[in-house]
Amino acid sequence: MSVALGNHILVEFMNCEPKLMNDVAGIERDMVAAARAAGATVINSTFHHFSPYGVSGVVVIEESHLAIHTWPEYGYAAVDLFTCGDMDSWVSFDLLKDAFKAKSYSALEMKRGSVNLLTRNDFDMTSMRQKAQEEGTVWKNPDFYTRNVWFTDKDENQALSLRFTGEVFYDVQSPFQRVRILESYKYGKMLALDDMVMTTIDDEFHYHEMISHPSMFAHGNVKNVLVIGGGDGGTVREILRHDSIEKVTMVEIDGEVIKSCKEFLPEIAAAFDHPKLELIVDDGIAYVKNAKQDFYDLIIVDGSDPVGPAEGLFSTEFYTNCYNALKKDGILVAQGESPKFNEKAFSELNYTLQGIFGKQNAPISLFFVPTYPTGMWSFQYGIKGDKNPKKITNHSEIDSFVESKGLRYYNSDVHIGSFATPNFVKEMIK
Repeated sequence: MSVALGNHILVEFMNCEPKLMNDVAGIERDMVAAARAAGATVINSTFHHFSPYGVSGVVVIEESHLAIHTWPEYGYAAVDLFTCGDMDSWVSFDLLKDAFKAKSYSALEMKRGSVNLLTRNDFDMTSMRQKAQEEGTVWKNPDFYTRNVWFTDKDENQALSLRFTGEVFYDVQSPFQRVRILESYKYGKMLALDDMVMTTIDDEFHYHEMISHPSMFAHGNVKNVLVIGGGDGGTVREILRHDSIEKVTMVEIDGEVIKSCKEFLPEIAAAFDHPKLELIVDDGIAYVKNAKQDFYDLIIVDGSDPVGPAEGLFSTEFYTNCYNALKKDGILVAQGESPKFNEKAFSELNYTLQGIFGKQNAPISLFFVPTYPTGMWSFQYGIKGDKNPKKITNHSEIDSFVESKGLRYYNSDVHIGSFATPNFVKEMIK
């Protein structure tokens, strides 16, 4: 019987739990655990999630590697377990079969590198070893490994990927969506809803300052505000910086978003206990439908992409109800998607607002968020009265506010510049 350098098991796990097969952090954790259970020394791990589904990854071990690719839509995973020395790869197999809840499997075991067919090459390592010892640089495994796990937010044509630590602080499937708090290396902790980046600690101020302050200063006398969505809390935090505010009503459909952000993103969810805030966990679409007419100075629609619970936030009926709920000089601001990522939703929303508020009363404000696909994003306005957010004269008031509140994105120049519309956008909204 020949002696081999390595042992290779090719595994197909079938009828697995689809949700588990789409969880990049969980798969990375289980693959590392499988390597360690077999006695391997883990060097690093690299895992990538493909939106909307699928995970690829490899755990590099001192004794070779463990690799995987998943097809969640089929409940299937293809796994390579390649080890050398006296390790028992079947220990790893057993752990992964249980972790993935595989109801069936197939496995092929092969011996790799038959010693009978190989000739050993002798080469002198003495000088390198001596040099290392003399310099005191003999390598010892420090018992930790590098992690290379990637979160991807994409459509069928383009994507944004963030390397994150692999740690998952919060992971709940609510009645509406999957709510997770992860931590990226570049942008810190982040909120993800159904595998879409909603906000991160490092760049959240881009979004929350621009959804709030331009409309506040364009109006000039906002006292009563309705916020639809905004479960991370950043929008109400910014609105409540203004002393003139008498009341903010926030209606968020998913209490899990609020709960997760209060616990793990307190810098963003900083105003949930403010005495001027009425926080309602309910359907914002239904709330606006039944709202008092001519009641709000400002309505902010801080929703996610037009899928799942946010889909109704892009309808004509919803924005007509918003129009009715605004006072005669009221302003609507809505998360307006990207003209370079969600072109169809972007254009159709502006067409809807033009139809309700008037062609000249539906301006677009463009700004930049590094962690949103393409970076360029928009807020779209509906102006019920004669306020014009494109033309402001209160520059000194704005800049004094900016300085006193320590704002990091918004100022009077940015306010004016954000309403400058590139030619390709003008063509899109004709």
